[in-house]
Amino acid sequence: MNYYAPLKIVEDKIQSLKEDYIIVSEGSNTMDIGRTVLSNTKALQRLDAGTFGTMGVGFGFAIAAQALHKDKKVVMVVGDSAFGFSGMEVETASRYNLPLKIIIINNNGISMGGETKSKDDNALNLPVTHLNPLSAYEQISIAFGGKGREVKTHQELEQTLTECLADNNLWVVNVRIDPSAGRKAQQFAWLTREEEKAPKL
Repeated sequence: MNYYAPLKIVEDKIQSLKEDYIIVSEGSNTMDIGRTVLSNTKALQRLDAGTFGTMGVGFGFAIAAQALHKDKKVVMVVGDSAFGFSGMEVETASRYNLPLKIIIINNNGISMGGETKSKDDNALNLPVTHLNPLSAYEQISIAFGGKGREVKTHQELEQTLTECLADNNLWVVNVRIDPSAGRKAQQFAWLTREEEKAPKL
């Protein structure tokens, strides 16, 4: 799986609920690509880090949104690196009985990830931007009394989201995607075109 297909599945499943919801999006590629896939048709329906891309704010947004709007589904779609900034807030959600739905788009790294074949592979040989590919993030929810599941295919994700979104429990869904997946080429790569803005001498 890449980024686009899981995000589209999340979007379609949420839309099929015909319920009021709030999407919290955090991460580098996950948040940026999510802005092009996840709908935002009402004020404050999608919360993310804004133009600065600050990581670590997602759980604060999600917990506050769910505490304030008990009647709405709050779905947090977050990259694995961004989850690492404040992932222990799963305990806070559990303690206050907040049924957050946390969908981790896991590429095993910061921006780009890597793969290992087994526990015996030497992590020291991986770039520092790679995260442990064997991390079972879904287990953190289970540890605090919630539910969790790892998914690796489109069908598994669809089935898990159907169950997760119908359930009134805290969930963490660990969605494994291709570590080399990235965003589509941008037509207006304005961040890399500073030379075009410079005055001609």
